[in-house]
Amino acid sequence: MLNEKVSTLLNEQINHELYSAYLYLDISNYYKDNGLDGFANWYKIQAQEERDHAMLFMEYLQNNGYRVTLDAIAKPDKEFEGFKMPLEAGLEHEIIVTNLINAIYSQAAEVKDYRTIQFLDWFVKEQGEEEANAEALIRKMELFGADPRGLYLLDTELGARIYAPPSLVL
Repeated sequence: MLNEKVSTLLNEQINHELYSAYLYLDISNYYKDNGLDGFANWYKIQAQEERDHAMLFMEYLQNNGYRVTLDAIAKPDKEFEGFKMPLEAGLEHEIIVTNLINAIYSQAAEVKDYRTIQFLDWFVKEQGEEEANAEALIRKMELFGADPRGLYLLDTELGARIYAPPSLVL
């Protein structure tokens, strides 16, 4: 049986991951509305990944005898101006998610819940990748975004991304 505080935090993380998916769909829509289909594709795939993360948390809780409670998902409230601002919002959000994962990890460590720690190890690594990807997108936008040809090439690069489901085994 999972520790009550750890299981509550894991359950809350489901909602955070689903909010992440909503935020990334909102960013995808912003780019789509502005004719950057590659950026829209990249964030649509990000949304799929976040939804899958929520499902992994849900499955982990269920596999450990915990009844999952789903909460309402807040509407993203960001208003974007320019093409760099959504990228910065994405990085800012990933840092928040990293802190949430770290808080669960700390609580699991405090109560010596090694099974949950092992489960969270994948997410800790994933968050490092998510932050690095977000930072790289910002750098590329800063380097190439002001030049229409550079922006076109960056958009084309992001349009080539395909979805790959997570390979975490519970």
